[in-house]
This record gives sequence, C-alpha cells and structure tokens, in this order.
Amino acid sequence: MEASFALISLGCAKNLVNSEQMLYLMDEAGYKLVPDPDGADLVIVNTCGFIDAAKSEAIDNILEMAELKKEGRLGGLIVTGCLSERYKDSIQEELPEIDAVLGVGSFGEIVKAADAVMEGRQARLFADQNGPVEEIPRVVSTGPAWAYLRIAEGCNNFCAFCAIPYIRGRYRSRSMENVLAEARDLAEHGVKELIVIAQDITRYGTDLYGRRCLARLCRELAQIPGVEWIRLHYLYPDQFDDELIDEIAGNDKIVKYLDIPIQHINNKILKAMNRRGTGDEIRSLFKTLRERIPGLVLRTSLIAGLPGEGEAEFEELCEFLQEARIERVGVFPFSPEEGTPAASMPHVDEEEARRRADLILQLQAPIMDDFCQSFVGKTIRVLCESYDEELQRMTGRCYADSPEIDGQVLVDGGQEGEIVDVRITYAEDGMLYGEEV
Repeated sequence: MEASFALISLGCAKNLVNSEQMLYLMDEAGYKLVPDPDGADLVIVNTCGFIDAAKSEAIDNILEMAELKKEGRLGGLIVTGCLSERYKDSIQEELPEIDAVLGVGSFGEIVKAADAVMEGRQARLFADQNGPVEEIPRVVSTGPAWAYLRIAEGCNNFCAFCAIPYIRGRYRSRSMENVLAEARDLAEHGVKELIVIAQDITRYGTDLYGRRCLARLCRELAQIPGVEWIRLHYLYPDQFDDELIDEIAGNDKIVKYLDIPIQHINNKILKAMNRRGTGDEIRSLFKTLRERIPGLVLRTSLIAGLPGEGEAEFEELCEFLQEARIERVGVFPFSPEEGTPAASMPHVDEEEARRRADLILQLQAPIMDDFCQSFVGKTIRVLCESYDEELQRMTGRCYADSPEIDGQVLVDGGQEGEIVDVRITYAEDGMLYGEEV
C-alpha cells in the first residue's frame, strides 16, 4: 500500500513554490497526497520564520501535528523551510517530536527524508543556502488560471530589520532559459496570469548576466501564447531605470499594478534601516511612474514603529500617504528580529507600534474606498477564479488585485479560469460587484 502524506504550506509565495516542488517530488516517488494530516503516514510542515507572528504560527502548527502523532493519528513529522533553516542548530532539540528537518537548500531531498522517516530513522538535511536555485518541476496549487513564477532566490539588500538574507542566502537569479521554459509549460496548462516573484525582482540578472534583465524577461514572457497578464512582485525603488519603466508602460501584457515596498519615507529611518535612496527619491519615482504609466495602481508595504520613528517621523509618513494616495497599502508593526541590526536599536514598544499601524490603516481606508468607487460604471477585465455557492456569484480579480492580499470582484456570469469583461455596478468594503458584459 502506498504511503500517504499531507502538506501544510505557510508563509510567502516563494515558500509556496517550494511546497509545490515537494508535491511533485513526493508524487513521483509514489507517495499519495491526502487533504488531512489526521490519519496520514507523514505530514510536511513547510514553515515561515520571517517575523514573530510567522514563527508562532509555524510552531503552533508543528505542536498540533506533534499532538496528532502522540495520539497515534499521524505517522511521521517533517519540518522544512525558513524556521528550520533559521534554527537548524536547535529546532529538533526544542521540538523533539520532529522526525526530519530540512533547510531551504534541501527541498529537493524531501523524498530522501520521507523514506528515512517511513523506515523509522531520523533525517537532518541542510545544503548550502547560497547554492544555485534548484530547478525542480512543480504541482501548481493555485489557479485555475494563475501561478507564481519565481525568478530568483535570496536577497543582497540586507535591510537592517530583515532576516531574509541570513535565512535564504545571497541573491541568485534563475537562468532566463529556465524561467521561460517554466512559463511556457504553465501557459500550456492553462495559466493566463504569471505573477513574477522574488524577494527583489528588479535585480534579476545582475548576478548572472551583469545587468538588470527584468525588462527583457518581461518582453520574452509577453511573447508566450496563452499568457495574458504579467504581474510584478516586488520591485525595489532604487533599481528602476528607463528601460524597465518603458517596458511596463508599453507592454500590454504587464498589468499596471506595481508592488514597491518602501517601508518608510523618513530619510533618517531609511538610512538607519540600510534602505537605499531617500524619501524625496521615492516621491520622485512614484510621480514619474504615475506620469509615464497611465492607470497605474501602486502597492507598498510599510513598517510602523521602526527604530528612530518618533512622533515627527510618523507624522511625515502619514502626510506622505495623504499626498501620494497609494491605492494598496500593507502595514506591519515593527518586529525586532534576532540577529538583525535593528533588533538592538531603540524603538517604541509593541503596543505603540500596533497603534501606529492601526492609525495608518484608518488613514488609508477612505483612500482605498475612493479608489474602489472609481470603478463603478466602468467595464474592466476580470480573471474568474471560483464560484461562491453562498453568494451565488463568480469570484475573481481585476488588474488592481493581487491574490490573497487585495480585494475581489464578484461577478454575475463568467466562467472559471476565463478572463471576461465585467461592468462594475457598485463597490462595498473593498469589493467590486459587477455583471459580465
């Protein structure tokens, strides 16, 4: 009888791609995927270890699986991903219920770990976190008509608050040939929207080809039959050049939605956090992008309560948001991450950081409401994703919506996996409602 396994994937889209690769490898090795860990021979928990909340979620999931195992309702427990990489010297000591642990350079060895656990042995697999990006096929779990396309691994930015370079290693681009081959395969299997991801996609190619190659990659992706939308996540503000801006503006396949994490606008804080560029350069970039890319929707990420943020610095951030009227904003309270320079810098307490984050969300609410209302009466293209039985409508997304972080469009009509024209009739609570034209 074939062994069964369940998989719990936590954290970001890049981690999800690794989960999809492990799904492929396990399937090829004859393991059977089941939806529920209860009763499975194995469970794989692919963890995030980026901030305290993510670490807590990962540990809670591991402990929940450990309890199932203790009760005899689960066989083996395998932990992979960023939490295991970050705490590789102590994780099995702290959580002895874990049977196998794999680092971020060892996703390709998941079958080796699973086989060991099935034979009653423990496994501990940690390859070089700075090694070449593993080229492993995937079982796409998103969709039906969209998928992530990871173009690089790791990060060289070393922002003072961020542990990613220490966990995921230095920046490594995938070769353009491999990226395009994967994109063609996705398109042949019905994927219409490619969401191009990396910790920093604007630096794509600098390590392999000695120059920024994102604009060229987008041109090549746009030539692939079946690809209708190309969405870009994340672009760093200091790496834009005229070639990239012109490509985004002139390439009809690139949705006019750019995710550019700025974290703050105050010069003193940006410098202390090792962010390249100044607040004025960010303001100038956003102005240039809006002038040269008609209909542009901007998304950014902010951190409230960063070291050095007093009332004056926070007020400057709020004033900037009122001026810039960014359509999509995510904000997080500062989380001091052990091993990062920012962790040892003076900062406001967690409660105050949360209060400031809540204030930013309150400030943004009317801006985002106004943006949603601007769609009413217009006809827009919508990617239909799934039918909601309770609402009796098709759910989907327009160019202004990235999956799981932005709003949705609820459609009368449409067909799953298709991009259709929808006339928007009203907007409410960040959601658009409309009917297929």
